[in-house]
Amino acid sequence: MFGASFGHFGIVYALLALSFLIFFHEFGHFIAARIFKVKVEVFSIGFGKKVVSKKFGDTTYCLSMIPLGGYVQMKGQNDIDPTQTSDDEDSYNKKAPWKRIIILFAGPFANFVLAFLLYLIIANLGVPSFAAQIGGFSNNSVAQAAGLQINDTIKEINGVNIKIWDDVKKAIQKSEGEIDISAQREDKLFQTKLTPLLGENQNIFKEKVYEKLIGITPSGKVFDAHYGGVESISYAKDELLSASLMIFKSLQKLITGVVSPKELGGIIAIVDITSSAAKAGIVAFFMLTALISVNLGVLNLLPIPALDGGHIMFNIYEALFRRSPNEKVFYYMTVGGWAILMSLVLFTVYNDIARLLTH
Repeated sequence: MFGASFGHFGIVYALLALSFLIFFHEFGHFIAARIFKVKVEVFSIGFGKKVVSKKFGDTTYCLSMIPLGGYVQMKGQNDIDPTQTSDDEDSYNKKAPWKRIIILFAGPFANFVLAFLLYLIIANLGVPSFAAQIGGFSNNSVAQAAGLQINDTIKEINGVNIKIWDDVKKAIQKSEGEIDISAQREDKLFQTKLTPLLGENQNIFKEKVYEKLIGITPSGKVFDAHYGGVESISYAKDELLSASLMIFKSLQKLITGVVSPKELGGIIAIVDITSSAAKAGIVAFFMLTALISVNLGVLNLLPIPALDGGHIMFNIYEALFRRSPNEKVFYYMTVGGWAILMSLVLFTVYNDIARLLTH
């Protein structure tokens, strides 16, 4: 019943998810700022004209017209004009650089925490996974030569418990020399030894890579893998690290030209994909939301002056050299950073529209 109703409101849930991710990011900044007694003047979800606003204490909380992000406006900090500062003790710019760095890092950190919590929930709900069951063999398969058969389910490799198909690949890549394999065949365990061969494969970026292979393919059987207790924490940690690494690698491949800029997606693509995930069910929706949260965390740490990472970079400079960056340099770099970001937003929206028109 819940899954069906969840799917009917895919776009609504997608927009709510994005708003929540932005809120969580800004809430991280907000909490850190308040810990260091920095006055927060505005807490906004979205940019542009304020649609709804309400003041509580010293802070005005609002929803703004353009739902492409959000911001926390602290006293003594103005991203539009970074030269506007304040000499009051409760202003951002009067705090020590290390305190400002913590305030800035708190936003991306909040996204990482949220992603970890989502992965933790997913681990307990059940992760849709391929079973570690053999469905076929490649030519000259060392696994087939070692006596393994179709429909055998691999249970252990070198004493390491195998739960899903991905565990098989990880265990083989970590192995050195000959490996011990334990497989379930009907109601009996089959034990064998084999040595993986180095073979050509293709990674997610369609690059040629060489990996240790034993010549097996999955049966295609899918089940929900459940992780509880310490196992769920380990799963959440591994997924968080894996997602972060994948985003860094994607950026590297984009810069080096391996991935085409045409592959970049913007807010339209995010809403569309998140909406589709919502229709697929709560686990798929949570998985994509967690990935977007990691994405927000990683991208905000890039050393682009308009982003948290750029401001962190300026504060590290101040901490190391005991002086603030040159005001003109600071101003023009920040304006340049905003120009880069706005250009990127427009480019990704263009990509999204072009994809919609060609499909």
